Amino acid sequence: MSWVAQLISLHPDMFPGPLGHSLAGRAHDAGTWSLDCLNLRHFGTGRHQSVDDTPAGGGAGMVIKADIAAAAIDAARARQPDLPLLIMSPRGKPLTQERVRALSQGPGALIFCGRFEAVDERVITARQGEEISIGDYILSGGEIAALALLDAVIRLLPGVMGGAFSGDDESFERGLLEYPHYTRPAVFEGMDIPPVLLSGDHGAIADWRQKTAESLTKARRPDLWEKYAKKMGKSSD
Repeated sequence: MSWVAQLISLHPDMFPGPLGHSLAGRAHDAGTWSLDCLNLRHFGTGRHQSVDDTPAGGGAGMVIKADIAAAAIDAARARQPDLPLLIMSPRGKPLTQERVRALSQGPGALIFCGRFEAVDERVITARQGEEISIGDYILSGGEIAALALLDAVIRLLPGVMGGAFSGDDESFERGLLEYPHYTRPAVFEGMDIPPVLLSGDHGAIADWRQKTAESLTKARRPDLWEKYAKKMGKSSD
């Protein structure tokens, strides 16, 4: 059975976008994952199929109406009732590799791509949506965030990367940033490949990669380093 991506969006033509190419595209063609997009506008009301209204209490922007969002979510769930509802939102929980891996091991996801100022809070509560953020910045809508989430998940599905592209040592998989990589030529603009990588000593290479990953993480992502150090019983200093 394929992993199911259901999306609700005002711009369904944005999908599959880049997911129709490379590893994700080939996996889609092979039936490893499937895509079903619902146009939120089809659930709108009136001559212009309106989906939004002004925010209660005043303020800038528009808010997607709870009844409109709920109708779209319910229609999607009628097709595939067992998918978790994810709502892309800058105020959501940060997306982590751990959450990505958990999603890849499930049946799929129903992703609501918001637009305008927000989605009415009541529909998030009533439909038990999980708000997810891909970073501390604002996008024009949830579509690009959904593409990022889906790309992260799809590459972990069985057979998508293959043995040659195992992700076990990649950034975030072990709680660390990934160590640097090098390939030929041996010298580039006066810079050599670290000699240990050419030594053939697999133990020394593994030790160098581990120490370098730890050093990079400590310097660039002290938040990750603190969690890793605590887990591994290392000093966070």
